[in-house]
Amino acid sequence: MQAYQIQMADTKRTHVQTKLKMETTTIHVSTSISMDLYPKFPKEDGVLVVCNGENGVSAAHQFSDHHHHLLSDSTDSADHDHDHDLKHPRIPGWFAEHCPIWPGQAHFLKVEKILFQGSSKYQSMMVFQSSAYGKVFVLDGALQLTEKDECSYQEMMTHLPLCSIPNPNKVLLIGGGDGGILREISRHSSVEQIDICEIDSMLVDVYKRFFPDIAVGYDDPRVSLHVTDGIAFLECSNAVGNYDAIIVDAFDPIRHDHELFETSFLELVAKALIPGGVLCIQAESIWFGSLDIGMLVTKCRQIFRGSVEYAWTIVPAYPSGVIGFLLCSTEGPPVNFKIPINAIDPNESYGVAKTPLKFYNSEVHSASFCLPSFAKKIMIDSQLINGRTMNGVGTTTTTMSFSSLHDK
Repeated sequence: MQAYQIQMADTKRTHVQTKLKMETTTIHVSTSISMDLYPKFPKEDGVLVVCNGENGVSAAHQFSDHHHHLLSDSTDSADHDHDHDLKHPRIPGWFAEHCPIWPGQAHFLKVEKILFQGSSKYQSMMVFQSSAYGKVFVLDGALQLTEKDECSYQEMMTHLPLCSIPNPNKVLLIGGGDGGILREISRHSSVEQIDICEIDSMLVDVYKRFFPDIAVGYDDPRVSLHVTDGIAFLECSNAVGNYDAIIVDAFDPIRHDHELFETSFLELVAKALIPGGVLCIQAESIWFGSLDIGMLVTKCRQIFRGSVEYAWTIVPAYPSGVIGFLLCSTEGPPVNFKIPINAIDPNESYGVAKTPLKFYNSEVHSASFCLPSFAKKIMIDSQLINGRTMNGVGTTTTTMSFSSLHDK
């Protein structure tokens, strides 16, 4: 813990420092650790908030321009720059995630105790004990996982691709530094090699310390951790035609131009897969327009030349309560993602996982591809336009996002 206490002394993000040349504030928390905080934001971006939590816990949080943390008992009207009659005081001892790409809403969790705060050279991290979701991990202000519902995300992102192909042998995970997907891959006895690319070694250490039942995936002897960028790994390694499955758990919806959805990266992934190999990548919620899923489907159909399907699952702690996955297969033996041909027994425990499956089963697998009518329309439109493009009629791709349907 001592090493991370030193890290906690500097939690300022570089882009914030360069954007705002403003006065910083230093406070002392109950653990006697001095924390040098972000500069105060102007009111349109947020305010510095000092939290007085329960059990003697005190900490400081700040509103970033993407995600806002509300942990305060302050009701100072000066924080409200509006003339509206309706005013909501801040809720003492609660964490809130609030982001411009999910406008008009915030998700609150009651904080029992803050367990850790620190920064690596890549990102800031926080772990806290919540009253309803167990321990919670927050990365750069965005909630990443909770002990209560991590199973639905980890299990679905792993078993949707691996149960759709016979006897997967080599698997590559890009991101997923918490170790939960590694834990789930370990349930597949046919897998002989598991490579993971995680750029931030401190993130791995924090997960191992505070979430041992999730990070247990690293204990599997088949796992090789590569502390490097996933794109660099694919470019430099001898990965051509090497993997049966690649899982990408490194998407940040706030960065609309995220390089993991660029054509060049997807082409690297396709080359690294065997014929009939599969990719699973996070594809955001059907309820938000932060990602043009129809356009992404079109792009992946052109690159992978096999099956491309969108699936979704329930994650209560995430904004909108759901999250999506895009599954792609390369040209070769046909893959029907909707039918799990490599079924896994939900009542059996294999590998390093300490418990049987909590969420995934074959019925949930198939049901996850059933889309609401508005989402299905997007996929149909995407396929029609993709068909015209593939036949050389044009190069247009669909630009309608799911959110655009809500205005019709």
